[in-house]
Amino acid sequence: MKIENEVLECLSSRRSIRKYKSEQIKPEELESVLQAGTYAATARGCQDPWIVAVQNPKIIERLVAMNAKVMGTSENPYYDAPTIVLVFGSDTSVWPNSLYDGALVLGNMMTAAHAIGLGSCWINREREMFATEQGRELMREFGLPEGLIGIGALSLGYADGEPRAAKPRKEGYYRIV
Repeated sequence: MKIENEVLECLSSRRSIRKYKSEQIKPEELESVLQAGTYAATARGCQDPWIVAVQNPKIIERLVAMNAKVMGTSENPYYDAPTIVLVFGSDTSVWPNSLYDGALVLGNMMTAAHAIGLGSCWINREREMFATEQGRELMREFGLPEGLIGIGALSLGYADGEPRAAKPRKEGYYRIV
């Protein structure tokens, strides 16, 4: 017999959204998602990650071009979402837990987004994007400290359509020993 509650339902019903309405999300929705990210567990409680929410269309255009170049496509890797949330952390040579801490931040924000009716999708390639001179310049524009790496991003907005059903969970996904 499985325990059911609102949080567990939210975790099992969240899906990656790859089509967004052009309407910008409300400031209080963005604030709630970002705040949830700040409560993710971090190694030793160090709060290493840095979160940058981008809604400025000119900066989004730059991010799209950078990510598409790394991906080798002309498509928008952020699926035309009106908000992109970037997560950065210390270089792993400085803080070995950086990627894990940032991943937890991204996970918290995806769950929070779903809980309040927003769609999100984890986006990769930020590490490669922000290792370039163009990426480092953007990080300076964001007011971030030197020495950070890109960990990942979220496309964030109102879903344009219904998400796909969950794939069946693989046999033997977990074990109790």
